[in-house]
Amino acid sequence: MIHLSQARSSIIFEHDGDSLAVLYWGKKLGAINEKSAEAIRSALSKPHFHGGLDVAPGNLILREHSHGWIGHPALRGHRGGVSASNAFTVKSAVQKEQSMVAVFVDVIAGLEIEITYTLTPSDVLLMDAKVTNTAEGDYFLDHFLYWLPLAEQADEVLDFYGHWTKERQPQRRSIDYGLITREGFEGRSGHDYTITQVALNHATGFRHGEAWSLAMAWSGNNIHHVERLIDGHKSIGAGEYLLPGEVILKKGESYSAPRAIASFSDRGLDGLTNNHYSWIRARKNHITKVRPRPLTLNMWEAVYFNHNEEGIRNMVDKAAQIGVERVVLDDGWFGSRRNDRAGLGDWVVSKDAWPNGLDPIIKYINDKGIEFGLWFEGEMVNRDSDLYRAHPDWILQEPGRLPIEGRWQQVLDLTKEGAYNHVLNQVDAVLSAHNIAYIKWDHNRHLTDPISDGRPVVREQTEAIYRMFDELKKRHPGLEIESCSSGGGRIDLGMIEHADRFWTSDQNDPLERQQIQRWTGLVIPPEFLGTHIGPTVGHQMNRTHSVSFRALNALFGHAGIEWDITEADVHETEVLKAYVAFYKKHRDLLHSGTVVRSDEIVGNAQLYGTVALDKKEAIFTYMQLTSLDNFGPLLTTFDGLDKETLYQVTVIENLSAVEFTQKRAPGWWPTLALTGDQLAHIGLQLPVLKPESGLLFHMRAL
Repeated sequence: MIHLSQARSSIIFEHDGDSLAVLYWGKKLGAINEKSAEAIRSALSKPHFHGGLDVAPGNLILREHSHGWIGHPALRGHRGGVSASNAFTVKSAVQKEQSMVAVFVDVIAGLEIEITYTLTPSDVLLMDAKVTNTAEGDYFLDHFLYWLPLAEQADEVLDFYGHWTKERQPQRRSIDYGLITREGFEGRSGHDYTITQVALNHATGFRHGEAWSLAMAWSGNNIHHVERLIDGHKSIGAGEYLLPGEVILKKGESYSAPRAIASFSDRGLDGLTNNHYSWIRARKNHITKVRPRPLTLNMWEAVYFNHNEEGIRNMVDKAAQIGVERVVLDDGWFGSRRNDRAGLGDWVVSKDAWPNGLDPIIKYINDKGIEFGLWFEGEMVNRDSDLYRAHPDWILQEPGRLPIEGRWQQVLDLTKEGAYNHVLNQVDAVLSAHNIAYIKWDHNRHLTDPISDGRPVVREQTEAIYRMFDELKKRHPGLEIESCSSGGGRIDLGMIEHADRFWTSDQNDPLERQQIQRWTGLVIPPEFLGTHIGPTVGHQMNRTHSVSFRALNALFGHAGIEWDITEADVHETEVLKAYVAFYKKHRDLLHSGTVVRSDEIVGNAQLYGTVALDKKEAIFTYMQLTSLDNFGPLLTTFDGLDKETLYQVTVIENLSAVEFTQKRAPGWWPTLALTGDQLAHIGLQLPVLKPESGLLFHMRAL
């Protein structure tokens, strides 16, 4: 018996000679000696049911039908229609500290599988697998999936759906008999991607209850399953979705499956979130270990394709006045790109858009102490471009058929050396010729025909963009890359190893953004998530929101602005200055603390915050999304603080709502001192807020 254990979780493997099973995955268990191991085996030994086989398999890692499993297997493949049944034996299963490496062999099928399980100090379980063809002839791999068992009390599943401007919308449903499946075939993780799949108890909330999550560290096609079988097994699985013929292994060749990332929490969904944040932030290359996240102004919604240098200089003047640290010039600076129908693929500064080149505007920006960033979409090409006219064969396509277009774009085949080098070298040349600290890399369509020379290549295309990002960073030390894909179409736990920021959504409406940001942040830390103040009248929903509501929405992320700020009046400018100053002062806390999301405030409002790891400081936001059901009393409590510590609670009035539906404010307004215990159980009487407004609280230990 092999027992991996960390602060709050355990996973136990049972090796019976021929097979390896997961006996338990859940809340931390104490040390297991030989006697207790035997007792656990007996306790979990299944009866043999009438009408079934003469074996009752446990939670087998590889789930072979030849061993009596009746659900989905971990491996599926064949050798030209034969050798489709597998019966693996365990060659070795070795524990080293809190990791276990297991090697399985199937002599008849000519296969070897190696799986490594690592339970990190953050209670995140990492799984890595490799499938090797050890026999003569080709092995056609259909899929390899990771599977983990679920406890009986896991009776619901939470996953996410969405589309452009409305990503990561939650759906929660019961785990009934059969298979619950979410699959993505876009050639990217996608707007409809379930960023992680969570099994949980029906009573589990943000702050309480048990939850089990499983996600793929992968930016290509994907599968997520929850399976409940009639024999009592319940499990969660995930893997890369392979297209027919995508992986064909010759003798000695291996398929390295993308990493799977799992976690267990007995502290609700916030526990899962904080497990992931702790693990991500512990990496040596984590972005906040390099530098604080710069306050960013992106110019897309300010200028679109109208690149007028004088207007942009005016915007930069205002940006410097309010304290912006990075300015990003978006689409339209290159080739014949005066609209979205031409120019993609020609990454050369346009003399039409920038007669004097980019150097003068970059110098103007840098002289004000601001970094410069630039937009690219290197994986795409317009047919109206010099690149396509020269190399129409450099797109992904079924031979003899031109794919349908999305945004008048085709997809460049980065598995072709010529196409890959063209993009890499043109982007490299622009970066080498100018002082560019940051690139925003877009991906504005999904892959309908991901075929190269007749074979599907989603996997190779995904690996190519990882490789390109890494190479650009190697050539340009300190370069940061933002992953954008029509907003949030490529946000996943694979891209965090290659990009430094995600554009969370093209939706800048703060009311819509609340839900998008809340659930994207389930596993992705806020320092990765671009959150911007959009225009007063939103370009997506055409709604008008106060600048304070937009600021509060944008604060809990990698904060920025997406607005022609020369339009801001005196009041809006003062709020922008306050927003920038507060973010700069407190971003270390916002990007390092423990997440707290209230279970008490639900429905028409949200309360969430970040508590410092030492619990000496906290920032909370209360957002009134729609109208109140009554005028009061409206009490809110604040969880996650130290019970014995006395905190000075202060409303940050210059970033909070200024209009209320009340004759007088609550008696404590705008500051008072309470202990963490009192704040958690007595709470504060709030003012009567109008819809689409909010409050910002700062708490400091006295």
